[in-house]
Amino acid sequence: MTDDTSPNDVPNAPINATRRRALMLGAAGATAIVSIRPALAQTAASVITCEIPVPDAGRAGQFIAADGSVVPSGTTGAFPPAAGPFKGEDVKRALSGGQLPGVDAERSRAYMQYIRRLQSGTSGFTCFASLQMPRG
Repeated sequence: MTDDTSPNDVPNAPINATRRRALMLGAAGATAIVSIRPALAQTAASVITCEIPVPDAGRAGQFIAADGSVVPSGTTGAFPPAAGPFKGEDVKRALSGGQLPGVDAERSRAYMQYIRRLQSGTSGFTCFASLQMPRG
């Protein structure tokens, strides 16, 4: 080694190996962040576009009572099924104090009670559960 050569100029010196390793770890971390963000964005988008039928297909044609329970069609004071499923975005808005689109306030409340009662295995449950998960 000559006088004008420092230990950092030697390719196999331990300090250079440490720097290289740190750079490689930093690059791997950046790659992870870049690939996770689009996945989170895609998840958020799918939550907004997911659908919740009222009632689910297994109980199609039945009415929804004011308390959200499913009752036989024609039950007095109950509401007919929704014309089509509600989008996650609409349900999220209704959860924040808004109203479901295309229905009056009473029907919206009954439908939201039904949606809040959804259980695992029921059509729309996954969508509703996803709406309640905090986003980071």
